[in-house]
Amino acid sequence: MPLEPGQPAPEFVLDSTAGPLSLGQLLAQGPVVLAFYVEDDTPICNTELAAF
Repeated sequence: MPLEPGQPAPEFVLDSTAGPLSLGQLLAQGPVVLAFYVEDDTPICNTELAAF
């Protein structure tokens, strides 16, 4: 079920180079921007992320 703009994201945990990282841990530190993009590790992803 897709989220509508303004709705909170559900809790999730992702692997990182520093170990598991949860959305809750990040939110406890302050605001979070979630960005989903295609073509990771290509020139396209650098261009897309530069927009943020």
